[in-house]
Amino acid sequence: MGLLGILVGLAVLIYFAFKGSSILIIAPLAGLLVAAFAGEPLLASWTQTFMPNAAQFVSQFFPLFLLGAVFGKLMEDSGSVTSIARFMTRKLGAERAVLAVVLAGAIVTYGGVSLFVAFFVLVPMAVELFRAAQLPRRLMPAAVALGTTTFTMSAMPGTPSINNAIPMPFFGTTPFAAPGLGLIASAVMLGFGLWWLKRAEAKARARGEGFGGLALDPAESVEKAAEDPIVRERATTSGAFDPAEIEHSEGSKDGPSIMLAALPIIVVVAVNLLMSFLILPRLDVSFLAEERWGGVTLAAVGGVWSVITALIAAIVTVIAINFRSVPVLRATMAAGAHASVLPILSVASLVGFGAIVAATPAFEDVRNWVLGIEGGPLVSLAVATNILAALTGSASGGLTIALDALGPTYMTIAQEIGMDPALMHRVAVIGSGTLDSLPHNGAVVTLLSVCGVTHKDGYLDIVMAAIVSALLALVVVIALGTMVGSF
Repeated sequence: MGLLGILVGLAVLIYFAFKGSSILIIAPLAGLLVAAFAGEPLLASWTQTFMPNAAQFVSQFFPLFLLGAVFGKLMEDSGSVTSIARFMTRKLGAERAVLAVVLAGAIVTYGGVSLFVAFFVLVPMAVELFRAAQLPRRLMPAAVALGTTTFTMSAMPGTPSINNAIPMPFFGTTPFAAPGLGLIASAVMLGFGLWWLKRAEAKARARGEGFGGLALDPAESVEKAAEDPIVRERATTSGAFDPAEIEHSEGSKDGPSIMLAALPIIVVVAVNLLMSFLILPRLDVSFLAEERWGGVTLAAVGGVWSVITALIAAIVTVIAINFRSVPVLRATMAAGAHASVLPILSVASLVGFGAIVAATPAFEDVRNWVLGIEGGPLVSLAVATNILAALTGSASGGLTIALDALGPTYMTIAQEIGMDPALMHRVAVIGSGTLDSLPHNGAVVTLLSVCGVTHKDGYLDIVMAAIVSALLALVVVIALGTMVGSF
């Protein structure tokens, strides 16, 4: 009955999340269903299992959600994201429209801008480029997805994405875990994705397909998507920015120069690197062993500290550069702060659901099945994160559930066989960013909505550019990691 309860709970979670119901309500209800089938006390399961684990996720990662959302909103309202996108389009031109959109998305998201902020800024630019190049608009979502939801989210060393931060407390790693493998994975994702899109572009030109019409003006599509309650509910489980806050502030009419626009992104990467390898390792943090500081080691918190410091430095930089040009700075920062609340509570609710599942006696069978998957711990870890990210429609939620339940076990395995935890970090993050992009994923739903493209017209290219490319990269990383270890 316990295993049946887990399946029923997951089915309820998936069905109602797909319908656009609030995950804040669905997750505890689905968790209580799992507990009921397992014969566990319901109120205790909610207050003593669900809530403490959800609260722990909030306590660990809310600073990253908060700072990331504020930084993204500042970059949007200052016109910095627009300046970067326009620079790429000017340099590459309409004849390289796909590459321009991909690279613009990659630059801003690797610099810490939320992918949802990137969607709402990049898509109107992509419309102009694709229309000028007479490329079918159905390819726009795949181009944006390749640049924003693949290698800059899960593979690039040092990326400040939430997904890259989640394994750090479990494995004692830094944002730069397995940098060589991360770069190789990034090259695979980018290379395959561009190859597919170039192939699709050539076929479309051969058919004389053209751009096609738009049901709505790009600005109207952005506004409609931001106000759609179903888009909002799905988006907040798969990202760190609530789309409803997009319209709650006013942007600058004139963005900064490309050098000033890119400076905050450079600051994010540079400070992250300095904190990870130079500053934190030299600090005396012996006080962390005291009970009042949690009795932890630097390895458990250092990675998160690095990203927090990098984002703070970037926020200060973007404010200093654009202090006079952002119309209402306080409104912009408030919108960013508010945009972080619903996403972290939504993902924390998924984590609470996973905690109830992991606490049932039947989960031991699931654990044994996962650990028994042939191919070794890297393969089983990849399968676990893939499945949970696919089921929840959330890379961060699926990754956290997997590591909450199995992270200590994998850490023990790594110590026993002499495997670098950084390798597990990179495999887990890439694994969470593959099958999460199924049709019900919030990023997919939002992106298609903003582009004014249906699942029927645009989803196949998203599958190839965002899912298949990431799966290929995951296979390459596992193969190289198994043969030569982490590098």
